[in-house]
Amino acid sequence: MIHERDIILNDAAIKFLEKISEKFTSKINSILEVRKFKKAVSDFIPATEEIRNSTWILPPPPKQIQDRRVEITGPVERKMIINALNSGANVFMADFEDSNSPTLKNCLDGQVNLYDAVRGNIEYTGPNGKEYKLNDKTATLFVRPRGLHLLEKHWDVQPMPASLFDFGLFAFNNAKYMVDSGDIPCFYLPKLEHWTEAQLWRDIFSFTEDYLDIQQGTFKATVLVETFPLVFQMDEVIHALGNYSAGLNCGRWDYIFSFIKNHPHRPLPDRDQITMNQHFMRSYTQLLVQTCHKRGVHAMGGMAAQIPIKNDEKANEIALNKVRDDKMREVLDGHDGTWVAHPGLISIAKEVFDAHMPNPNQIDKKINNFNAKITASDLSCLPIGTCTEKCLRGNINIGYVYLKSWMSGNGCVPINNLMEDAATAEISRSQIWQWIQNEVVLDSGLRITKEYFFKVFAEEMEKYEDDKLAKNIFRDLCTSKKLDDFLTTICYKYI
Repeated sequence: MIHERDIILNDAAIKFLEKISEKFTSKINSILEVRKFKKAVSDFIPATEEIRNSTWILPPPPKQIQDRRVEITGPVERKMIINALNSGANVFMADFEDSNSPTLKNCLDGQVNLYDAVRGNIEYTGPNGKEYKLNDKTATLFVRPRGLHLLEKHWDVQPMPASLFDFGLFAFNNAKYMVDSGDIPCFYLPKLEHWTEAQLWRDIFSFTEDYLDIQQGTFKATVLVETFPLVFQMDEVIHALGNYSAGLNCGRWDYIFSFIKNHPHRPLPDRDQITMNQHFMRSYTQLLVQTCHKRGVHAMGGMAAQIPIKNDEKANEIALNKVRDDKMREVLDGHDGTWVAHPGLISIAKEVFDAHMPNPNQIDKKINNFNAKITASDLSCLPIGTCTEKCLRGNINIGYVYLKSWMSGNGCVPINNLMEDAATAEISRSQIWQWIQNEVVLDSGLRITKEYFFKVFAEEMEKYEDDKLAKNIFRDLCTSKKLDDFLTTICYKYI
């Protein structure tokens, strides 16, 4: 069993990180510069119309990942990895991103844990003496590195893009072993904002395969469509990744956050009212299914963040019925799989997909009932709903509690029977910011000014022990003149 970090960060691994950083850091920095100055666009790109209109299709997914009907996600803590791989899900996405607080300890321990998991010898003994180890049959492993916008500055050699650090360290230590064992190194790619960023990842994969003497096109990657600009470029993303593509995923919480960022002067209603039945969200998911199936790749559904409620049978039944309804919508719309945040939801998701998807996937299924052309207007229309004081207070509590936890080293936090991560915290603080900027009138008739927010914020903070740093950071994020791109980049220096 491997425990020592220096086996993960050995001289050869460090050399590879230096090589991959040398080759791609400047390209990532160029992408980030373009992001800074680009104008919000709410339409498909004329220059890539030929890619969208052509009839190209990718080869079928390899047998190891044909069936992805239920995927569970979670951070890279040792016990969680074992439980997730044993959970009965088809796929476990090990997350270095939104559900991980990127302390150096968390990131390196996560790499150690995955090294052991890939080799089937990961074990853990809890404080109470309970032992955890892998079953004979486990979920297929996918790994999500951090987004291109994040930096890894804590390790001893030199700061580098966090995406290259997470991906590079995992690939160097495990990819060749996995391929030789008949497995496939599979990844999720977060926070892309343009199809050329998928093209960059294709180059990163190709470089790494060449460096490790792995056949070109072996790696597979699913892109999360979780930024508003990318919803207009889904064909282009699949085309750019080519044989590396394993489809697209509806990263719906981050997508709502990105929608707010790209429409700062068009206030959204309460976050709880932004359901998947709202027209702009329905259009987004349906277009994703259409696009993926047209190109022969998986169309993965979104996250069920509910946590089973142990002490309230009625509330638990209501919550689980919401999950069941959501998964039913997904499978009938043509999704090939879905996400859950808790092992207790796997049986519900599998039951729904098993009943309506007898084959490993439904990539060959063309859903006729919504094959009408989805337009930019469909994707950009505002949801219907109200803005309430209850939601304002809820956003304050969720955002602050999550931020404090993240800064303490925990990026996956149960709040109000939901598993919250950075994406839902981003919705909380960006929605508050948007309501203040537009002085939204609440259902109570009161207008949200900065002064009113300060009053409500102070009232809510009375519930918590004195933590001036986290409180001040969250307050400032909500009231800044310009909406900060990501709370994780703002708070990174404090961990």
